[in-house]
Amino acid sequence: MESSPTEFKKNKLKLDFKDSKYATGRRKKSIAKVWLKKGSGKIYVNGKLYNEYFVSENHKMQITRPFEIINQSTEYDVKSSVIGGGHTGQAGALVHGISKALVLFDENLKSTLKNEKLTTRDSRAVERKKPGRRKARRSFQFSKR
Repeated sequence: MESSPTEFKKNKLKLDFKDSKYATGRRKKSIAKVWLKKGSGKIYVNGKLYNEYFVSENHKMQITRPFEIINQSTEYDVKSSVIGGGHTGQAGALVHGISKALVLFDENLKSTLKNEKLTTRDSRAVERKKPGRRKARRSFQFSKR
């Protein structure tokens, strides 16, 4: 028995984020739309829990870092949708979005998060390949003979 598209929509996770703060985070080619509200500490990324979506332990630690810095790891629920880029860029975009949303919730957290450089967008991106070179800066191998 196959499931119809309407049954699939019924099983989709519905989260109530009416009284929440919204922020957008960016990193490399990734964009994260983040909704933050008071809750129990659950973080959802594209409808899944963050530890199911991100495989790497480094990414999981990176995402919970803003909450650990302010010592409130179980006070907020996060719902986010992340598009573009790879897992590293998506994790960075999510951290940026969460930090911006936390500042909207409580203006006193701004200095703490800013000192850790979490509210600033990381503008580093891949450098383009130049003509006459093998990569962006790497030259072709020189042959004397």
